Amino acid sequence: MNVHHIKRGKITENIGDTEIYGILFSSFIDKSRNFAVLLPNGIIPFICLPRMVLHDLSIINYRNIAGAVLRFSPKLNCFIGHNGAGKTNVLDAVYYLSFCRSSFNPIDSQLVKHDADFFMLDGNYLTDQEEPLNVYAGLKKGSKKHFKKDKKEYRRLSEHLGIIPMVMVAPSDTLLIDGGSEERRKLMDIVIAQYDRNYIEALNQYNRVLQQRNAMLKEEQEPDEELMGVLEMQMADAGEHIFQCRTAFVEELIPLFRHYYEAISSNREEVGISYLSHCQRGPLLQVIQRDRFKDRAVGYSLHGVHRDDLVFTIAGHPMKREGSQGQNKSFVIALKLAQFDFLRRTGNRCVPILLLDDIFDKLDAERVEQIVRLVSGKDFGQIFITDTNKEHLDRILSQCSYDYKIFHVSGGVITEDEQETA
Repeated sequence: MNVHHIKRGKITENIGDTEIYGILFSSFIDKSRNFAVLLPNGIIPFICLPRMVLHDLSIINYRNIAGAVLRFSPKLNCFIGHNGAGKTNVLDAVYYLSFCRSSFNPIDSQLVKHDADFFMLDGNYLTDQEEPLNVYAGLKKGSKKHFKKDKKEYRRLSEHLGIIPMVMVAPSDTLLIDGGSEERRKLMDIVIAQYDRNYIEALNQYNRVLQQRNAMLKEEQEPDEELMGVLEMQMADAGEHIFQCRTAFVEELIPLFRHYYEAISSNREEVGISYLSHCQRGPLLQVIQRDRFKDRAVGYSLHGVHRDDLVFTIAGHPMKREGSQGQNKSFVIALKLAQFDFLRRTGNRCVPILLLDDIFDKLDAERVEQIVRLVSGKDFGQIFITDTNKEHLDRILSQCSYDYKIFHVSGGVITEDEQETA
């Protein structure tokens, strides 16, 4: 077997009644991702997806965190503290290094601590490759943002998307149900962009042409017929590609979502997802052109993939109208876990990192137990989780057979719990 040496960490797998001990980041792995594991009767290979682990993170002046140097567990990292203490800001810093932006504030300058004039994030990742990965993000007020991989600055931030696949579950995700269609399109875009760079290019092209067409529609004089036709053709070409990618994604997502929702709800409710797009009415170019007169009247484009939507239902009725708080939260968590599973199955470069921000609020004890059981499984890689209730975390930790770390957060100050297990 062709092997090369990898550094750090440990992994345990159970197969039947036989417990197999392998070494993750400190063992041998062949080029087909087979780990070599040692049993009393010899060496046996087993398949394991490659994983990326955030080994350590330095934070300076990010939100309410003046300074922190954190070293993480390769599996589970728990942050405990009161509301407003800064737990979510730690997860947001981790999120920023994957997506080049905050999960909840699109204005970078507002992420700088109030009494400071810059912020800096510096993370070191370990992978199943021989070389570690360093990612740096920094912003000084009044200057442009700097984002670097291994000390080399990106020309375009979109080049970084997908390098560190990640899924975040947060309280604001209820906007997927309660909010407008742009929230649900954002869900599709943020997943597909992590594994399909052509999708990002098509989306950027579509949005540029859409802005140009809308600008022409707002003009007092009649728009140039030939130029309008060119813009509509470009818009339709990019839009058809986006539609095909979204269609394929939703078709694969639905069975994964149902699996997770049935597990969380103990199969008590029937839920559904369907995808709506103007592309389903026929060739997009024809759909756009036949309503150009209406577009001219309102001053913007009424048809196209920028109006796509996902429809969520429970028992055949709109989730937004019929779902309870607990059902809505279960729906969103199942949706995000399905998103995680989808990324894991797409042949991505590694298992995504999972961020769980205060996910247990408004859930009954049975649903909490089911979620704990799911995220404690072997299919999940590194996990970051926050909660104000230590009892929830104790339930997770009681099921742990792997490394974990506990951090206490208060007023932006982060301290590591001395109690640590392996």
